[in-house]
Amino acid sequence: MRPASILVGSLAAFAVFLVTVVVLAQDRRSGAGSQRGDGLSPARVDRDTPVAQGVPLTAAVDLRTWSTELAGRTMIPARALQAYAAAELAQRAAGPGCRLSWTTLAGIGRVESDHGRFGGAALDADGVVRPRIIGVPLDGSDGVAEIRDTDGGRLDGDSVYDRAVGPMQFLPATWARYGADGNGDGIADPHQIDDAARAAAAYLCAEGRDIASGEGWWDGVLTYNRSVNYARLVWAAADRYAAATTTP
Repeated sequence: MRPASILVGSLAAFAVFLVTVVVLAQDRRSGAGSQRGDGLSPARVDRDTPVAQGVPLTAAVDLRTWSTELAGRTMIPARALQAYAAAELAQRAAGPGCRLSWTTLAGIGRVESDHGRFGGAALDADGVVRPRIIGVPLDGSDGVAEIRDTDGGRLDGDSVYDRAVGPMQFLPATWARYGADGNGDGIADPHQIDDAARAAAAYLCAEGRDIASGEGWWDGVLTYNRSVNYARLVWAAADRYAAATTTP
């Protein structure tokens, strides 16, 4: 993947730029969509084609039981499923008009870090990725943008350049705007799957998007990464996960 033209000049556009670079770095590192050998490939669909959303979760659902039962059918770790589902519930409560489904968050998580499993990493019981998933330095070399350090290396360990971090691959500056405390421990940590999924949900739903509509879904995912090929990968994964919820 190569960087697309990116609008800058406002904070919102700058955030688009940051998240785009996050995924560009991730694609270069992992070959997005191919790591698990699960046959995931970009869906052959046009822009604005709606993707199946799955049945909306209800507040009464037992997330641990639900995620354990669904893990085998989706090939998603139960701990990651629990985080995606919790983020759906929280986002629907905060902004019901967005109609975000966990399946879209899972599609992004699949493409970004294989649900926290990239390079042999894994989610622990607390939802923290160990070892941490840290992207390449964004130093302007070999097709990546140059972004000088914005957080003193606090999140990415690099005090010279920024790097993408965590299971949803946020840059420190993007996290500073959208970071969330998804597990209620009082800390917003991009390396923790509940926090990262909640932040991704807020980012996708920004600007009043309706993610259940074709236009809204594509606008949201293309804001996360301005690449149609990327969006088609996420579409394929999200569609697969939605189908798995109806599999006996």
